[in-house]
Amino acid sequence: MRTTRIVPLALAGALLAGAGPAGAQDYSGCYLRSATVEAALQRPSPLGATAFTLGGEKGTLCYGRPSAKGREVMGALVPYGTPWRMGANEATALHLPFPADIGGVQVAPGDYSLYAVPGLERWTIVVNRNAERWGIPINDDVKGADVGSFERMAGTTADMVEELTWTWESDGPDSGRLIMTWEHTRLEIPIRRGGE
Repeated sequence: MRTTRIVPLALAGALLAGAGPAGAQDYSGCYLRSATVEAALQRPSPLGATAFTLGGEKGTLCYGRPSAKGREVMGALVPYGTPWRMGANEATALHLPFPADIGGVQVAPGDYSLYAVPGLERWTIVVNRNAERWGIPINDDVKGADVGSFERMAGTTADMVEELTWTWESDGPDSGRLIMTWEHTRLEIPIRRGGE
């Protein structure tokens, strides 16, 4: 099995335009198993990345972007009460060059994966130390690297969101929210830069 750690695309002169919700995307640091960035962008659930800045330093969320394709998503494709990788393909991974508070879970600088246990209204979000892995299964071996968890209320979107999308909304220089939307579900994960 070949494992690939993506090098900064800017160094390779390959900042890709038109990929993902924000246009040009930088996939620096995104872990891919047995794939190049170009191949990952052609998957049925293509690679996505959302960058954000806290305290002048850039964090990145890497994830796969599944589409609804006419299917019922929440409660069906994504069952309630079952751990879900919050994306597709590799684990949804959060790369932080600074200490942070993720929904109340304190983490040191480093790479983490996120997974959720969705509910009809409340979701449990889990922060995990193992970011370089395939997203499933979420078994006891994966759970053994859990750092902590927190609960969030799921909201709704005004319109149907066909492809799972993560965006960032800043609340100021040191805090903001990662926002996941898919189908008619909206979920916010607060992140605050921690102390040094």
